[in-house]
Amino acid sequence: MEIASNPQYVSVVRLTTSGIANKIGFCLEDIEDIKVAVSEACTNAIKHSLDNRFSVEYTIFENGLTIQITDSGKGYDVEAVSKPNLEEPKESGLGLFIIQSLMDEVDIKSDIDHGTIIKMTKYLGVDN
Repeated sequence: MEIASNPQYVSVVRLTTSGIANKIGFCLEDIEDIKVAVSEACTNAIKHSLDNRFSVEYTIFENGLTIQITDSGKGYDVEAVSKPNLEEPKESGLGLFIIQSLMDEVDIKSDIDHGTIIKMTKYLGVDN
């Protein structure tokens, strides 16, 4: 799906994600975790996209779901992002930490001046 970089459309992505995850057989708790992770990734894409759109791609497989959020933003150095201090949280910077906490696998690729891809996978019946 290609989505306009408008926060109002995050709910459309969340509903789509919920429907797909439900059909695959995820429990309600896992569906909620996936929806939160997707919301965080979409919020990042909306915030950083330079062409007012981002894409969402779903890959369904036998024991799980992969969701890939791609933006064409300014990109960043993935290695330079440090783990947030949860004792003194800042207003930003928690999104990636939340995504990594809720999903089973997270792969982030970002190229300066070309954008970012966040690929998140959740497996059926796996506890984090």
